[in-house]
Amino acid sequence: MSERKNLGQIDLLNGPIMKALVLFAIPIFISMLFQQLYNAVDTAIVGNVLGEDSLAAIGSVSSVFDLIIHISTGLTGGFGIVIARAYGSKDEDRIKRAVAGSIMIGTASIILMTVIALFGLSGLLKLINTPEEIFDRALSYIRIIAGFLIITFAYNLFSGMLRAIGNSVMPLIFLVISSVLNVFLDYLFIAGFNTGVGGAAVATVISQAVSAVLCLIYLLRKMKILIPEKRHFVPDQGMLKELAGQGFAMVLMSSIVSISSVILQSGINELGTQIIAGHVSARKLFSLSALPFVTMPQSVSVFVSQNRGAGQGKRILQAMRDSYIFFAVSAVVMTGILWLFAPVFVRLISGSDNPVIISNGSRYLYVLGPFLFILGIINTTRLSLQGIGDKLVPIISSIIELFGKVMFVIFLIPRFKYNAVIWCEPSIWLFMTAELLWAWNRNAYVRGIRRQDGNIQK
Repeated sequence: MSERKNLGQIDLLNGPIMKALVLFAIPIFISMLFQQLYNAVDTAIVGNVLGEDSLAAIGSVSSVFDLIIHISTGLTGGFGIVIARAYGSKDEDRIKRAVAGSIMIGTASIILMTVIALFGLSGLLKLINTPEEIFDRALSYIRIIAGFLIITFAYNLFSGMLRAIGNSVMPLIFLVISSVLNVFLDYLFIAGFNTGVGGAAVATVISQAVSAVLCLIYLLRKMKILIPEKRHFVPDQGMLKELAGQGFAMVLMSSIVSISSVILQSGINELGTQIIAGHVSARKLFSLSALPFVTMPQSVSVFVSQNRGAGQGKRILQAMRDSYIFFAVSAVVMTGILWLFAPVFVRLISGSDNPVIISNGSRYLYVLGPFLFILGIINTTRLSLQGIGDKLVPIISSIIELFGKVMFVIFLIPRFKYNAVIWCEPSIWLFMTAELLWAWNRNAYVRGIRRQDGNIQK
């Protein structure tokens, strides 16, 4: 396979491991930072221009928003694993067949999911106890997001293809352009045209569409290795089975996680609009602080998938060890920032001086900060297991999360109110970490690498 390296393409198969992981992760980090920032801009503009009720409307469906987005990212994430393995094996024909299969399976799946979402959203919002006074605004916002899920899928697929072969810079460049556009459109629609919360959704959709188009143009012009020909669209049962297995396993895992968040949101929604507003502001801030513990696992996932395809198991084990050290150092730094500035951040994001909103949001950040290290271990181990071909264990970890949140909503939140919300995820994460680390160490592929390494050392 002959290939010319393009701007931002990192060699994950050779050379120093930690350097490659960090260089690959930095653009992903910045990309997700921009995504979080323009989501935070949505929240800040809505809170400051439209008021607390509109902020609560978006907050009340934040978990539903995550569910919709995770369907797209889960599917494309699974496809990316297959493409990365093919790239690691240096089989150009297999790469193109994987891309063609991803387009076929993904497009059909997203169209079906969009139809289901549009017909089911009203009932879902009632099911999660969305307050009546904000119901219409919440529904209008989330319907726009769901109606254009194909745009989200297109951008995630195109950027995921680039990342699968080691290029995380170009998706960042396109996203920066669209993020600036998103900020402009937020002000235009919400403050200028007075479109309400629906304007924030429209701005997000248009911005994602720009990212998708720019990414596609780059692929067509610069990345011929990822452009399938007509013959690659002839159904290959083995390839389609592998893509469907990885893609739907990721969707199932992400959907279970998101469903568990929807269930938790139903418990939060019963605590009142002030609690919802404080929680959504804190949750936005926590998502920002958690970026290193989400982006490094994505870097490790591509690394593991490529090196699995190349048969370089020893590099996989070293990458896991390096990432855990990275999480430990990053957690100390991020926790210190949250403990010092949480009230200031919550006030800035919420646009409110309400002491209930600021107090509750700050307490949430104080508790979750130290658990960022655990979150990093969960994300890396789960994605790495999928990268080496284990589809079942990551799903089991998601089921643990779902079961835990159901128990909190039924038994603990009604009694302990927002205190139970704060301690819900950290408590569950400890059980998930134990299950994932046990499964990693018991995995046949991992044990085989260790035995081989031990024999070589002897």
